Amino acid sequence: MAKNIIIIGAGPGGYVCAIRAAQLGHSVTVIDSMARPGGTCLNMGCIPSKNLLQATHEYHKIHNYLPKFGIEVKQVSVDLQKMQSQKNQVLNDFGQGILFLFKKNNIRFINATSQLLSHNQVKAGNEILNADAIIIATGSIPREITNITVDEKTILSSKGALELEDTPKSLAIIGGGYIGLELGSIWGRLGAEIHIIESLERIIPGLDFDIGQALHKSLEKQGFNFCLGAKINQVTTTENGAEILFEQNSTPQTLNVEKVLVSAGRVPNTQGLNLEKFDIELTSQGFIKVNNNFETTCNGIFAIGDVVEGLMLAHKAEEEGVAVAEYLSGMAPHVDYNVIPSVVYTQPEVASVGFSEQQLKTSGILYKTSKFPFSANSRAKAVHETEGFVKLLCHQESGLVLGAHIIGSCAGNMIAQIAQAMSLRATAQDIASTCHAHPTTSEAIKESALGLFSKPIHL
Repeated sequence: MAKNIIIIGAGPGGYVCAIRAAQLGHSVTVIDSMARPGGTCLNMGCIPSKNLLQATHEYHKIHNYLPKFGIEVKQVSVDLQKMQSQKNQVLNDFGQGILFLFKKNNIRFINATSQLLSHNQVKAGNEILNADAIIIATGSIPREITNITVDEKTILSSKGALELEDTPKSLAIIGGGYIGLELGSIWGRLGAEIHIIESLERIIPGLDFDIGQALHKSLEKQGFNFCLGAKINQVTTTENGAEILFEQNSTPQTLNVEKVLVSAGRVPNTQGLNLEKFDIELTSQGFIKVNNNFETTCNGIFAIGDVVEGLMLAHKAEEEGVAVAEYLSGMAPHVDYNVIPSVVYTQPEVASVGFSEQQLKTSGILYKTSKFPFSANSRAKAVHETEGFVKLLCHQESGLVLGAHIIGSCAGNMIAQIAQAMSLRATAQDIASTCHAHPTTSEAIKESALGLFSKPIHL
């Protein structure tokens, strides 16, 4: 039976949910306060950051990569205004693409703020809309740090850091997560001195330890300055930038930089929705509580993406968007949270799926592990991209693949093979017995799989 569905939020979770629901015959309205659909991912996150990462990587390659092939390029310069302009054009094109898909699928898009009026009624701007089901997909916002005020001039959020009109001489990044490291890579390649100030003793603590350690060393070689285990006491603007007062190992430290990026993670965006009036329960960390069908504690209201617990990733939100649309259509969808990959788009890239070795040790699961370095991979050697390795983990007895962690230039694309293998409950022997094209970096996955029950050929 066709339903009238309202989706609050036009990010990856919301717009994908809308399209799937429309495909299944429902009447769909999407509301978002941003004029351009796509959410944080398109407007100030995934897409603009990847565009600038690619642009600056190409510039970096001219100086550090092409000479290895005997190619010398003289008098290279960066037109930052043009770089930002082409990035903005990409975002506009992407946004127009989403609007085209909305039109194609007869989805109504309303650019307005929204508020819940009841379990089946939403106020969008000055308009009141009725629905059979309401889906909250409002995403996340940057976590604020007490006593640090973001002004987007000297003290920046990730949005401001993606819109700089000049390369700062120095940039301090508060937070050693993937967002900070990616943005640090962009401006570091263009000449900024990068300082990472992190309260924990390691960067991206959720990473497998071996991968995190390898990434740390690689970024240090690229000029990153790391200050780990640090406590920020004060950040103040000065005539020439900002002064950061912090402690490391109980020793007071002072750092003066031109710009500061506050990148201390993200929190669910539930402000202004009126949740408290409808007994919609939140977790202690502010996430909306949902059941296995993504329904909140208020009948008829659902939630997906960054506003619910789990990895704050665009593709996780998309999977949940499809699942809730199918559930509302009487289907029985399933999201396997054990095989959602994550990628850090530094250079080298880092990609992971499944358990880390530390998680397996803690849980007491018997496992085996194998690493295969790209320095022994034919394609990587041929194109001078030998940094990194593939690490696989499998169950000690059954051989089922439990996790994979890759650091290397193609890690983000390679991880999909492992995610699919895990989804199909493949064993290490299944992967090793699958013919991989030669020469490709994916052969490193085969070799690592061989190391789990036999021996690699090229090591």
